[in-house]
Amino acid sequence: QVQLVESGGGLVQPGGSLRLSCAASTTDFSIYGMGWYRQAPGKQRELVAAITSGGITNYADSVKGRFTISRDNAKNTVYLHMNSLRPEDMGVYYCKVVAGRMYDYWGQGTQVTVSS
Repeated sequence: QVQLVESGGGLVQPGGSLRLSCAASTTDFSIYGMGWYRQAPGKQRELVAAITSGGITNYADSVKGRFTISRDNAKNTVYLHMNSLRPEDMGVYYCKVVAGRMYDYWGQGTQVTVSS
């Protein structure tokens, strides 16, 4: 099994910054891809950013140049640095990890609110 613990969400003003963290704990499985998704009210969950075990990254067009995904393989932790936040970035952010037999594991979600 893989357990994910997310942290770092909260309320920020437009133009502000936040850093999300997601720590994966497992004793049996290898961790492969890691990523962040978000879901705004009334919308489908969408990919924000992803990173492979080798460090190759992929971003949604809407966050390119503002968000940075990184990972610490020794800690099985993925981070999302979010700068220049906009109201349209609001939503619940979910961490996803691909591990073991290429199964997807999801975090519980953390709320990001961008408002003045």
